[in-house]
Amino acid sequence: MDDQQKFYCYLLSNKKRTLLYIGYSENLKRRVEQHKAGRGALFTKKYSVFELIYFEEFLSKEKAKSREKQLKNWHKEWKWNLVKESNPTLKELNSY
Repeated sequence: MDDQQKFYCYLLSNKKRTLLYIGYSENLKRRVEQHKAGRGALFTKKYSVFELIYFEEFLSKEKAKSREKQLKNWHKEWKWNLVKESNPTLKELNSY
């Protein structure tokens, strides 16, 4: 996925890792910065959910949006297990 446009499905959490937010974007870095600045979703602003802990890359907006919808329908435990597969310590990701 080098020179092609990329799209992302991502999961954010709060500092205590008690909440999850799922979204999609074509510019992950800008979108995470928007959440951190309080210009993201109302949920992320209200509950301080803006630390990126997981993301997936896609080549189409439709696939990223479809994955977002799929993950939003998953049980909470499944979502946490997905994150822990690639980020077992649940650290905030800075390289995206």
